[in-house]
Amino acid sequence: MSIISPELNTALDPAQSWKECLKIIRENVPFITYNTWFLPIKPIEIEDSVLKVTVPNSFFVEWIDEHYNTLINKTLSQVLGNSAKLVYVVGDDKDENVAFENSFNIPHKIEKAKIEEPKNKEYESFLNPRYVFDNFIKGEGNQLARAAAFAVGDSPGETSFNPLFIYGGVGLGKTHLIQAIGNRIVSKYPNKRAIYLSADIFTVEFVEAIQSNSVNEFSAFYKSMDVLIIDDIQFLVGKEKTQDLFFHIFNILHQSGKQIVLSSDKPPKDLKGLNERLISRFQWGLTTDVQPPDFETRIAILKNKSENYGIYLSNEILEFIAHNITSNIRELEGCLIKLLANASLNSKEIDFELAKKTVKEIATTRQVNISIDYITKIVCEFFKVEENKVREKNRKKEVVLARQIAMYLSKKLTRSSLKTIGLHFGGRDHSTVIHAYNTIEKTLADDIKIRDSVDSIKNKIELSFS
Repeated sequence: MSIISPELNTALDPAQSWKECLKIIRENVPFITYNTWFLPIKPIEIEDSVLKVTVPNSFFVEWIDEHYNTLINKTLSQVLGNSAKLVYVVGDDKDENVAFENSFNIPHKIEKAKIEEPKNKEYESFLNPRYVFDNFIKGEGNQLARAAAFAVGDSPGETSFNPLFIYGGVGLGKTHLIQAIGNRIVSKYPNKRAIYLSADIFTVEFVEAIQSNSVNEFSAFYKSMDVLIIDDIQFLVGKEKTQDLFFHIFNILHQSGKQIVLSSDKPPKDLKGLNERLISRFQWGLTTDVQPPDFETRIAILKNKSENYGIYLSNEILEFIAHNITSNIRELEGCLIKLLANASLNSKEIDFELAKKTVKEIATTRQVNISIDYITKIVCEFFKVEENKVREKNRKKEVVLARQIAMYLSKKLTRSSLKTIGLHFGGRDHSTVIHAYNTIEKTLADDIKIRDSVDSIKNKIELSFS
C-alpha cells in the first residue's frame, strides 16, 4: 500500500486528529474494510501524542492489530509525529474499560473513565423497529418460544438458550420474534453489536466476498458481532462452502459467549443436506417451535392489528374471520388489509357481508371451512347455553342437547374425524360422538320441534359460509 502524506496535524484535538487519520486510511484499504473496521472507532482524548479511541469489543483490537498495525503506525506518524501511539478502549466492558496499545497484544488497565460509545455503530443492523415484544401476541402455540426469546433479549449470551433455535411454518411469527430479541438487546444494551439477516442474504454476501477477494473481512465482520440473528437457516442446505464458513463463525461467537439466534421451517434434525456438525451445534442450546395460533389467539391478533390500522370490527366479524383464517398470522393480516381496501375502494362500511366477501376472496384456492368452533358457537347461541358448558362434564338437559346437536352438525358439515370432534368437546371419546350422532338422528325423526331447531341452526351456519 502506498500512503499519501497529508500536512502534519499538530492540533491536540482528538476528533480532528482521528479525522485526518481516517482520510489516509480510507485511501489505503477497501471500502468494506474501512466501513467495517475503522468507522466504528471513535476518538476520546489525546495527550502527549497518545490518541485514545473506543472500539466495540476486544475482537476489533485483535483483528486491527493483526492486519492493519503497520498502516495505523505510519498514519499516526504522519498525523501526530513519530512518537504517536494509539490506545484502544473497549467501550462495552461492564466493570472497567480495558485499554490496548497498538502493536501490543497484552492488555493493561487504565484509570476508569466515563465513556459513552455512540449508539450508531456505523453499520446496518437490518432490525425492523416494528418487531418488538410489546406487539407480539402471546398464545399457547408460541408461549415457550416467546418466554425464551424474552430471556435472551434481557440477558444475551448469559442464558442456556445459546443458540436459541425457533422453528415453525410460514407466517407464524418467527421473524417477528427473533427480531424482537435484537431490538430489545440494542435498546437495553446500546453498546452491543447486533445484526439480523436471512441465510440466503448471508450466502449472497459470501459469494460476493469470494468474488471481491474479501472473505477474511466478511468473516471477521460477523465474528465481531455480540448478537447474530439468522432467519430461515434452512437456506444453507446444500451450500457446503457457506456452511463451512458459518460453522467457524458460529464457533468463534459461541466460545466468546456471544448470542446466536436462528430460525427455520423445521427442527435441526430434519434439515437434510445440512452438515452434521452444524446440526449438532444448533442443538446445543434451546430448540422450540411456534404453532398455528388457536382461536382465542387469532381473535387477539385480529383485534390488535385492526386497532393498529384504525378500524373497528364487531365481535361477529372478528369471530367469522378467526374461524375461517386459521393457518397463520400473515394470512390473518392479509385478510384485514384486503377488508380495509374493499371498504375504502367501494366506499362501504365494514359489515358482516363485506367480511364474508373478503374471506372468500382470500380463500380462492380452497373452500371456506365451516369449523367445529363456529358450529358450537351458533348452537350455543340458539339454545342460550354458555360454550364452555358443552365442553365440561355437565349433565343438564339443555347442555346435553346443545352438545349432542353440535357434535351431530360437526360430523355433518365438516370433514373432521370422530376423534377430532370429540377433542373439541372436552376430550371426549369417539364413541361419545357416535352416540350423540345416533341420538340426534333418532330425535329428528320423532321430534318436529327439535328438527326445526336443527334445520334453523344448519341454515344459519351454511348461509354464513355461502
